[in-house]
Amino acid sequence: MYVISGYWIAGYVISDSQAAVVSNLQGVAPSAIIELFQLELNQSQHGVNQTYYFHAGVNENGQAIVWAGQEYMALPIEADGFAWNGQGTLPRPTLRVANALGTITTLLLTLPDGLEGAKVTRIRTLARYLDEFSYVAVQYVEVGYAESGDEYAEWPREVYYIDRMANETPDVVEFELCSIFDLAGIRAPKRQCITRCQWKYRSAECSYTGTAYFNAKDQPVANLSQDVCGKRISSCEARFGVNRRLPFGGYPGIGAYSA
Repeated sequence: MYVISGYWIAGYVISDSQAAVVSNLQGVAPSAIIELFQLELNQSQHGVNQTYYFHAGVNENGQAIVWAGQEYMALPIEADGFAWNGQGTLPRPTLRVANALGTITTLLLTLPDGLEGAKVTRIRTLARYLDEFSYVAVQYVEVGYAESGDEYAEWPREVYYIDRMANETPDVVEFELCSIFDLAGIRAPKRQCITRCQWKYRSAECSYTGTAYFNAKDQPVANLSQDVCGKRISSCEARFGVNRRLPFGGYPGIGAYSA
């Protein structure tokens, strides 16, 4: 489950909306499943913070569909491979996007490192819960339904990241998605837990700027040229003092580490 800001203020109970989705699917004439996609670029990798919203179709008026106040642009898009197999491996879905007129190729050329690392969120809801347009307002009211939209009626969101571009043709561009744990070069935790400090001595992370000098064995020395950190807790204790040790095992400044 995830928490939505202002959910309780809006007067909803999260279980009510999600239960309504399941209840509708079990009915005699269930509403159509709507699959929405959000593509989020980030400043550090793509040079811009921007989110794109896609859906593989339009409403009956030929317009982009709207859900939770957000318009989802019509773009031929297909995704599969979201199933969990129970074998311990995480899904690696495939996302295929139409490349008519070279639209996706043009987008890729504007990004320094392509779309790798972009966040892809898959949202699934039902047509009856979309923001109000004609077939919701007419057909469902006729059969006794009054609601014209419910921004909380959805399945739990699925979040993946673009790992690589698997194929590019004039017709379609195919991307391979993965969970954040499968991204190349990513570890959890992102910093290894080892017995020696990983900070550069006297850096901003280490934060030590004192004039008391010690060698690698934590023995006092006369000048800065002989000053070498032993990268141990005892090395911090010699420089910062035992009484300044913080409750979580580190020392003042950013340079706290696990021993």
